[in-house]
Amino acid sequence: MKQFNKYIIFWLSQSISQLGSAMTSFALILWTYEQKHSAMAVSLMSFCNYIPFILVSLIAGSFVDRHNKKAVMLLADSIAAICSFGVLILSFGGNLQVWNIYLVNLIIGIMNAFQQPASAVAIGRIVPQEKISKVSGMNSFSGNLTNVLSPVLSAFIFSFGGLKAILMIDLASFLIAFLILVCVIHIPEEKSELHKQTIFAGAKEGMRFLKSEKGVLYIMLTMALINFFSRLTYENILSPMILARSSGSNETLGIVNAVMGIGGIAGGMIVSFKKAAKKNVKMIYFSAALSFLFGDILMAIGRNAFIWSLAGIAASLPIPFIQAGQNVILYSKIPKEMQGRVFAVRNSIQYCMIPFGILLGGFLADYVFEPFMKSDRLLSEYLRVIVGNGDGSGMAVMFLMTGICGFLISCFAYKLPAIRTLDKT
Repeated sequence: MKQFNKYIIFWLSQSISQLGSAMTSFALILWTYEQKHSAMAVSLMSFCNYIPFILVSLIAGSFVDRHNKKAVMLLADSIAAICSFGVLILSFGGNLQVWNIYLVNLIIGIMNAFQQPASAVAIGRIVPQEKISKVSGMNSFSGNLTNVLSPVLSAFIFSFGGLKAILMIDLASFLIAFLILVCVIHIPEEKSELHKQTIFAGAKEGMRFLKSEKGVLYIMLTMALINFFSRLTYENILSPMILARSSGSNETLGIVNAVMGIGGIAGGMIVSFKKAAKKNVKMIYFSAALSFLFGDILMAIGRNAFIWSLAGIAASLPIPFIQAGQNVILYSKIPKEMQGRVFAVRNSIQYCMIPFGILLGGFLADYVFEPFMKSDRLLSEYLRVIVGNGDGSGMAVMFLMTGICGFLISCFAYKLPAIRTLDKT
């Protein structure tokens, strides 16, 4: 069987496992909110997952480069599955508490710090360079399909089977992916000279490589800013804003979320089937700029499900193009024997702003922008002309600001000479 055909089997099995994990994550949000009735309690779940992921990524790269990638993936996935099994046992015994979920998310965040660079290196070893863009599109397609299906399936199963049923489905999906990885997938290994080095030396080498490849480093830094602004709004306040501005309509929120997922699926399919782009830097930043300009600003000025759905498509359809362009550049620039270290350092750099965006977004919405838009200040009156008034108008202003800031950052990043030269090599 050809390597790429094996990758398709690997991709399908991992997609099934990711769907099971996403269903569990959504079910845990439902369970936690039932217990605490607090949005902050839910935000802390994401925070507990991201922080260890970012910190451990600094040292995980050299470990991945020194060890068998397949073994690292199997071990990381197994420990995550053990965590899910532990939650299942506690749930059966009626002893599950919210702090248990936070602890589980901390452990899973640590495991993801090892699993993600190992998986990224595995893709580079299995997939030919000319198919990297296609694979990125496939991953975007499956990821967005998971985003569409997991809340629907999880909410449906949770309503009659509870958290236990979803956890058992998650464990079954893990077992499928585990067996396929063990029995079907072979990941070639490169010779490594890192066995005598410390894990911190590996992280330093990853940073040293990025300093020598300034264009790649600048892409990661600008992506960190883009991630911050996107998480400031979409991760936290999209749902509260739509609910506030639609008189609490769950149907409207469901439609908008579904359309956003469909936009991501469509983008992933286009990337998978189109010819590989010759100007990947241009594709990255033009896509990001369009996503912010039309997605966020339309979301801000929208008053109904139709406009918000258009905004959702405009925001989500370009995302797979951003991911594909970045992956093509990274796999072409980073030597195979260093990919684990560099991808791990990339995770720390590129995702370091996400947890702060998650926490800051909720704070700004509740304590700054919503009160400001209810005040009699002159600026708030001008802004009400653009975004309207009433509950949710402060969060709409936040979307307006992230749309403008994200667009300007994307344009500025594209003008950086170190980044532009990556399209010429």
